[in-house]
Amino acid sequence: MKKIVDYRKLLGVNKTVELKELKTVYRNFMKDLHPDKFRNNAEDEKLEAEEKCKEIIEAYHFLVSISAETQASTLPEYTQTISTSNILDFQYTAQTLKVDFTDGSSYEYFDVPKGIYIKLINADSPGRFARRHIYNAFLYRNVQKQATA
Repeated sequence: MKKIVDYRKLLGVNKTVELKELKTVYRNFMKDLHPDKFRNNAEDEKLEAEEKCKEIIEAYHFLVSISAETQASTLPEYTQTISTSNILDFQYTAQTLKVDFTDGSSYEYFDVPKGIYIKLINADSPGRFARRHIYNAFLYRNVQKQATA
């Protein structure tokens, strides 16, 4: 996915980067580019630094959410969700499938071909189709976990 590649390029890391190294890279960027370092300089430089920091923060949090270490640590929760919760809703945009579950969690699946999405729509049981063809076949990240009342 282009977003993943762009974020990795922005931080200068590859797909095998570990969380510890990613955190070090992130902290170094923030140390060098933090807007507070530009107090005495032109306002334009400070605004540019703020924008760059926002991009780096977004890239860091995104890459942390899809890292192998994060997925391994959240695997029990993910397995519980995909095994026991029904699909509440799903949206497909630019090869990213977002699935909302009845337990309040939402996951994004990346690089999902349009053909798979069409089969999901036409499936007699979208939940069963997703369990067989989506949940463990594509890179994913948790995008939301809400407390249910």
